Amino acid sequence: MELSGCMLFEKYKTDGFYDEMFDESGGVRAGYGSLADRLNGLPGREIFQRQAAADAALQSQGITFSVYREGRGIDQTFPFDIIPRIITGAEWDRIADGLRQRIRALNLFLNDIYNDEKIIKAGVIPRELIVGSPGYRKECIGLRPPRDIWCHVTGVDLIRHSDGQVYVLEDNLRVPSGVGYVLGNRQIMKRTFPAVFEAQKVRPVADYPLHLLKMLQYIAPGAGEGATGGVLTPGMYNSAYFEHSFLAQQMGVQLLEGGDLEMANDRLMMRTTRGHEPVDVLYRRIDDDFLDPKVFRTDSVLGVPGIMQAYRAGKVAIANAPGTGVADDKVIYAYVPEMIKFYLNEETLLPNVPTYLCWDETQLAHVLANMESLVVKPANESGGYGILIGPAASRSEIASFKELVQKNPRGYIAQPVMSLSRVPTLIRKHPEGRHVDLRPFVIYGEDIYVMPGGLSRVALKKGSLIVNSSQGGGSKDTWITDADDAGDPGAPASAIVGEGE
Repeated sequence: MELSGCMLFEKYKTDGFYDEMFDESGGVRAGYGSLADRLNGLPGREIFQRQAAADAALQSQGITFSVYREGRGIDQTFPFDIIPRIITGAEWDRIADGLRQRIRALNLFLNDIYNDEKIIKAGVIPRELIVGSPGYRKECIGLRPPRDIWCHVTGVDLIRHSDGQVYVLEDNLRVPSGVGYVLGNRQIMKRTFPAVFEAQKVRPVADYPLHLLKMLQYIAPGAGEGATGGVLTPGMYNSAYFEHSFLAQQMGVQLLEGGDLEMANDRLMMRTTRGHEPVDVLYRRIDDDFLDPKVFRTDSVLGVPGIMQAYRAGKVAIANAPGTGVADDKVIYAYVPEMIKFYLNEETLLPNVPTYLCWDETQLAHVLANMESLVVKPANESGGYGILIGPAASRSEIASFKELVQKNPRGYIAQPVMSLSRVPTLIRKHPEGRHVDLRPFVIYGEDIYVMPGGLSRVALKKGSLIVNSSQGGGSKDTWITDADDAGDPGAPASAIVGEGE
């Protein structure tokens, strides 16, 4: 199909889904007016030429991730679509308030379960669910991190359902990744559509590394702005190594591997060409298991022997704190509204997706009887792996999953199939709707900073609800706009969106 050059969205169809750009009558949603006008006015194949230029720029800048096939790591670019996702500033402010509320409650929860256990004693969450989580670390009992902050960097996965409501899908409090793609995508989009970008009054994200650095300085023991920091990476073979190196460079701190560090008199020291120099604070991008072979996995060569002793003694700060992974558990996720009520005495601003807990016999019976209409997830997997989407599963797959759940009910949750919103995405010769989620990044330091927008991940496969990069997902730039830009409400719907073929 050759484009006429004047009506890019003429044959675009929403197919009954909630579309981020067009409403049910085909009109342009608030925030998208200028963008729709600009894209519809592009001559011929120019939008595809701009997409090709953006892809080339991502490759040249080394914005990649690693995938592993047959035991080999392969670097590839994270697929990027140049039609941005737009959220109005007024809506975003409400979302950001909900994120701050959630992070405050989760932080209080982490501090509580490793110290006073008030929420357990009050009977809000059963003890066995917490201590039975793979992310719970008994080695952290009695730990008080600097400033009592545990979850310094959090990635919260959000979805919009067919009712237009934004829901929290899951929390990521260990080593959440993806912010490097947000920053790289934004650089490219500002060059791709400079006039539209300026007119939209898009809130900036480029200052994220500055907020990250200020947080690290805030938690560093006694050093403040003079603190020496570093990013602790597992190395170049990690899938997010690009992000580790990019953030270290942007903050002006050292990119460090475990072999670059050692302990001396309870101080963390890094080896340099000038000798050993102290390190006050680490932004760690390795899991708890590998952080200290004297405390966690004894076979780890990625961490630093003895660092946990120095951490307990207040000689070094670590972000995120060890032990935060218990709050990544999808069973614990189901209790976040109760945490908000218990610790903050507030009603939840951002709702969870309704969740069935298979450890509960009554809820398990419902899940087993209705599995063909539910999404069943392992409680402690990531990357979209191990999920059963009931309506798309065969009878044999459902039968096998029933056996898995019955053998380990604590290890699974179930949720209704949520109709993730869609966003126009360039597929071959024309835009098509693809399902999307959003991962905003939240930094907890002296205050709580919520990045305006975040990583919009797109399921590039038609009909797929799996947006993870490891399973073929892509990304979009997310614009939080303060422009008064609702399009032309008087224009007929067919002027923007056609009926399709």
